[in-house]
Amino acid sequence: MQTMPLASAPLDEEPRGLSEEMAASAEEAAALMKTLSNPGRLMILCLLVEGEKSVAELEQHLRTKQPNVSQQLARMRLEGHVQARRDGRHIFYSLADDRVREIITALHGAFCPTPKG
Repeated sequence: MQTMPLASAPLDEEPRGLSEEMAASAEEAAALMKTLSNPGRLMILCLLVEGEKSVAELEQHLRTKQPNVSQQLARMRLEGHVQARRDGRHIFYSLADDRVREIITALHGAFCPTPKG
């Protein structure tokens, strides 16, 4: 009985049949998952699902210092997850991507069940 050798692709090559579009989507999803893996950023996004918030409001809700909140917001802004709006001396942040809202809402349903009364 003759066996056929198994073809193996180098690890850095994409598997056959994997479209470029699917690979790009996977990269984008993985980047968002990396953002969500940080508890501070996750909590900021959870608060922003409720609506626009100022840096001071986020600082108060999170009980953390302004530089930490601003650093996380700056990163998420560069990644396109949040957007900023200036009103005088105050900066307000909101979600910039409806996909983030959907994912945060699903996470909330799975991990933050409402108490039964």
